[in-house]
Amino acid sequence: MHIPVLLQPTIEGLDIQKGDTVLDATLGLGGHSKEICAKLGETGLLIGIDQDSGALAKAKINLAECPAKKILKLGNFRNVEQILTDEKIDQINVALFDFGFNSEQMDESGRGFSFQKDEPLLMTLSDQITPETLTAEEIVNTWEEKNLADIIYGYGEERRARKIAQAIAEARLKQKIKTTADLVEIIKSVIPISEQKRKTHFATKTFQALRITVNDELGAIKAGLAGAWNKLAVGGRIGVISFHSLEARIVKDFIKDKEKIGEAEKLNKKVIKPDLEEIKNNPRSRSAQLRVFKKIS
Repeated sequence: MHIPVLLQPTIEGLDIQKGDTVLDATLGLGGHSKEICAKLGETGLLIGIDQDSGALAKAKINLAECPAKKILKLGNFRNVEQILTDEKIDQINVALFDFGFNSEQMDESGRGFSFQKDEPLLMTLSDQITPETLTAEEIVNTWEEKNLADIIYGYGEERRARKIAQAIAEARLKQKIKTTADLVEIIKSVIPISEQKRKTHFATKTFQALRITVNDELGAIKAGLAGAWNKLAVGGRIGVISFHSLEARIVKDFIKDKEKIGEAEKLNKKVIKPDLEEIKNNPRSRSAQLRVFKKIS
């Protein structure tokens, strides 16, 4: 079961009013949006976006009793400004971005997000896969060793990036790397036994780097924040839940840039993190950070 992260602090921070127009740019299964709907009432409007058609279908069911008007769209949040324009929405009052994975997507998609299962090396957030779609399999089998090392270090912050890239390059000479299990074994071959038993799985950072690369996640965050800001009414709020330092840095820089020119006000001086009870109930929430900011001009 998917548990929305930082649910109550997010809803409180966004200060949603009846009749507001609210964008949930990362709809998922609708966990946050269910609470948003309760605040909006019958006169409000919820726009939800997700690029996974399976998640979108489940969200529609989960939000069936939402009293507000709903527009639920298949799409990438990097295109949020165009999506809103296409729907003839000139302004929004609130936007929410949650950069985490819903648990079902991680565990049940079959697209290779989890190193705990043996699945095809896809790692695409969208389930609409075409011959032109970049996949993790293509990256590990065709990209130059140096480029592999660069993304594993840059996007995964993995200090053994060069050794892992070298092991991948050597392994693919013998046979194509096709599954998550294949990749985990290659990574394992260069990780000392003492480090293999640590709490954080030794493949975590490499898998993160590949997923970010496949989906251009950091580019999408920059475009999505800019697009939502352009549609945000003065006095409106944006809430962002990030999960690792690369995402957090983009969000912090975005807020800082808007503060410098007098357009934004940060509403929480310190990032909001899950309390011990939430982490106990949902261990995947442990790295979550919530930032809320307001458009003041």
